[in-house]
Amino acid sequence: MANDAPPLNEVVNGGLEFTIPVAHKMGVRAEEVRPGFAATSVPIEGNGNHFGVMYAGVLFTVAEVLGGALAISSFDMSKYFPLVKDLHIYFRKPAATDVRAETSLSAAEIARIAEEAEAKGKADYTLKAVVTDANGVVVAETEGLYQLRTHGK
Repeated sequence: MANDAPPLNEVVNGGLEFTIPVAHKMGVRAEEVRPGFAATSVPIEGNGNHFGVMYAGVLFTVAEVLGGALAISSFDMSKYFPLVKDLHIYFRKPAATDVRAETSLSAAEIARIAEEAEAKGKADYTLKAVVTDANGVVVAETEGLYQLRTHGK
């Protein structure tokens, strides 16, 4: 039996359009989404600031949406939903090109989070992301406290 489900990055991109329309309008796109890994991108075009580099809020957004993308690929969304509780961004260099953000979680951490959410109705976890420009230069890093919550609890 063939799996007719769309690739997970397409699911995330469709969700962005309707659940976070401002991110969609920025051009934020899920590039790779699989259990334990997510990567997003955003173009420089239309996202510049007053001195010709990417606006800080766009850098924040391309990294923050990774929490939802990773959750979609790593947890049962019919049982759980993610939310961000806290996020710190560290700007390293100005971004004058399109950027890509990446994050990952180990299989063991995914299992821990799911087990805790099942037992307690919620589970906190940390995601670290790296945002790079088109030349591979790190332009920002984030560390976010996310929570996986059980629907209805």
